[in-house]
Amino acid sequence: MDTLHIFGFIGALLVGFVLGLIGGGGSILTVPILVYLLGFNPIIATAYSLFIVGSSSLVGTFQKHKKKLVDFKIGLIFSFPSFVAVYLTRRYLVPGLPDTFFQWNDFTLTKEVAIMLFFAIIMLLSSISMIRKKKEVEGPHKNQPYHLTFIQGLIIGTITGLIGAGGGFLYVPALVLWANLPMKKAVGTSLVIITLNSLIGFTGDIQNIAIGWTFLLTFSGLTIIGIILGGYASKYVSNQSLKRGFGYFTLIMACYIMYMELT
Repeated sequence: MDTLHIFGFIGALLVGFVLGLIGGGGSILTVPILVYLLGFNPIIATAYSLFIVGSSSLVGTFQKHKKKLVDFKIGLIFSFPSFVAVYLTRRYLVPGLPDTFFQWNDFTLTKEVAIMLFFAIIMLLSSISMIRKKKEVEGPHKNQPYHLTFIQGLIIGTITGLIGAGGGFLYVPALVLWANLPMKKAVGTSLVIITLNSLIGFTGDIQNIAIGWTFLLTFSGLTIIGIILGGYASKYVSNQSLKRGFGYFTLIMACYIMYMELT
């Protein structure tokens, strides 16, 4: 095992630790670790990320459920359109994308580069979400019609399928604004959606790529250990300051990915 693999497995612990510590955001690191440290193709990396994120979020769901911070009914309502979109994206959309989008002078936009650039854009949005100070809205919200929730679930699910990350930074605001959930319960409920989306989406990849189960289970196991450690550590540190700090780190990572892919 070389040095990069050692750092990659340490990164697995870090991903889980951040997820357990701040309730989200850590999964956004999984694809860069798999691609840049462990040398996986972006298509395989996004597939593996779905399994890693799904199994980690399942553990996180049980942790939040013990604290009574999960609304399973609302989570399942949001999950249906999302996991349908994730599965179809991984089963048909990603394999159906052209290998080369276009060429301009010496630059070629391949499928792999396009996915990583789109991933970097989502990381930028995620970093802004974590850096920005949020005010929890007081008072009752008016729940929106389900057909709008269905459409939004399809959109978020498609994004999740393309980038292989959980999408918690998209689901949490949706659950607060559209489902009338308080912030802490929205975070816990989002884990239900992320678990179903990721694991069902991963089944779409099993039919398209060869899975290295030994590596995948090892990496996922380390991530789960990290999420348990992060859950304990969250009792002793300020979540808001950590979330903002991690947001700045994610911003730097997004810029790094864009630089690497464009140059």
